[in-house]
Amino acid sequence: MNRFVLAAVVAISCLGTAVSAGVTEEDLANDQTSTDNVLTNGMGRHLQRYSPLETLNKDNVKNLVPAWAFSLGGEKQRGQESQPLVYDGVMYVTGSYSRMWAIDLKSGEEIWQYDARLPEGILPCCDVINRGAAIYGDNIYFGTLDARIVALDRKTGKTVWNKKIAEYKEGYSYTAAPLIVNGMVITGNSGGEFGIVGEVQARDAETGELVWTRPTIEGHMGTLNGEESTMTGTLNASWPGDMWKTGGGATWLGGSYDADTDTLIFGAGNPAPWNSWLRNAGEKNDGSGDNLYAASRLGIDPTTGEIKWHFQTTPREGWDFDGVNEVVAFTDKDGNKRFATADRNGFFYVLNRDDGKFIAAYPFVKDINWAKGIDENGRPIYNEEMRPGAPNTSSEDGKGQQVFAVPSFLGGKNWMPMSYSQKTGLFYVPSNEWGMDIWNEPISYKKGAAYLGAGFTIKPLFEDYIGSLKAMDPATGEVKWEYKNDAPLWGGTMATAGGLVFFGTPEGKFMALDDETGEELWSFQTGSGIVGQPITWEEDGEQYVSVMSGWGGAVPLWGGEVAKHVNYLNQGGMVWTFRLPKQLASAN
Repeated sequence: MNRFVLAAVVAISCLGTAVSAGVTEEDLANDQTSTDNVLTNGMGRHLQRYSPLETLNKDNVKNLVPAWAFSLGGEKQRGQESQPLVYDGVMYVTGSYSRMWAIDLKSGEEIWQYDARLPEGILPCCDVINRGAAIYGDNIYFGTLDARIVALDRKTGKTVWNKKIAEYKEGYSYTAAPLIVNGMVITGNSGGEFGIVGEVQARDAETGELVWTRPTIEGHMGTLNGEESTMTGTLNASWPGDMWKTGGGATWLGGSYDADTDTLIFGAGNPAPWNSWLRNAGEKNDGSGDNLYAASRLGIDPTTGEIKWHFQTTPREGWDFDGVNEVVAFTDKDGNKRFATADRNGFFYVLNRDDGKFIAAYPFVKDINWAKGIDENGRPIYNEEMRPGAPNTSSEDGKGQQVFAVPSFLGGKNWMPMSYSQKTGLFYVPSNEWGMDIWNEPISYKKGAAYLGAGFTIKPLFEDYIGSLKAMDPATGEVKWEYKNDAPLWGGTMATAGGLVFFGTPEGKFMALDDETGEELWSFQTGSGIVGQPITWEEDGEQYVSVMSGWGGAVPLWGGEVAKHVNYLNQGGMVWTFRLPKQLASAN
């Protein structure tokens, strides 16, 4: 064989390898700018949920029409909080009860379905939801309610590997979308109400074998390549006795990745139990009762799992103000590289991307009363009168003093992801205006049982609305506009270069607002409440938008008096996909 023929054979062979390799690290890194696919949860691993597409814009969005709708079918409905992925003519979407579908993008017809065989006795805290998948190579990955991570062949739906994250009988589960970085599948865990311990795990994407683990609670050992690495924090530095062993801090929302600093950012949930007096919180504010690293954001080295920095939003947490809310990397108008995160505690934080240091904080919901503000170091200035009282051992029911705290434990913002527009420089934050009666009670740990030590009832703050979508300026904290909604908002937002902000309501409306004014420009009734996350992409010169519809999640289960406002809403399970026809793209 002469060298020219040999070169041709090698070239063809290499081309074949490239084609079969599927999604690459480079593809994931360029997900936001590559508009023909949606490869990551967050439409980019920085989680901006922003599309540079502007074919669909303020002038023509009224011409957006349904392309197809796909039913998840059966009786397994409940909350549908997933974000679809799009790759090579196929949509991949997860659903309640740990299911996944591959759907033909053109026809909306099913290609394959995977239904996890869940065991009896799973312990999901806040509905049987799943928030999405990850794609890499020729595999698609997602987590299941029995705390496992599954890799499927993206073309056939056949199982490639199936690995255990944690023991579901102890209260662990998994609901977040995995994150892929440098050939590793990065996962968190769920189960914060059961006295579990939060952890981030990294696995080889091809084999599923563990590379490293990093617990989020002080005193627990991490691992690297199958051996102990380093302890998280310092034993008993901020935890009394053995309480760190069941300290909570679940990483249940998943994480983001900042390529500029090569850092994974994960949030850690509430410390366990909710009852802060049992964790020696009391009147202390000297750091000894901070209960690290619960209610915190952690910067993690993706190679080793070592913690590079942390920022704790609610030290001595006592209201179930999880710290898991997504951390979004952005560059401000002055060219500074920043992180932004809207916390469950009602404050919007801006942090330095190099080291996670505090820069600023602004309230983004009304009537916050558990804290008087945030000091220059980023610590809350507590209103201790709004901390639930210590359990009363002399009373018959053991209840401590009840307080009415704002926001409620479901948060100024819960899991529902915000978006950032590179065009306006604003964040679009789905929030809720509510408070709660809350009190502490005696509690002791029992494996697999709820570990709260608190009682509560959520109440709306205002008669005319609960949900509030706010456009926030991260430089000043100014709310540029607000869209008020009768029912709580529980789904994600998406911003586009076309000047639009997409989101859905529990009443079933999928909407597009003007990104500068908040004016409603388009809506479509999907038939069930929207708690999912919209996406957009372009195919054959036409722009598409897709969202899941299916009411559920934590509000109907935990909402107290608020749940009464939404008990008329119907469940469902549909993927709605819309398109802007070419002939209508220029029509006013």
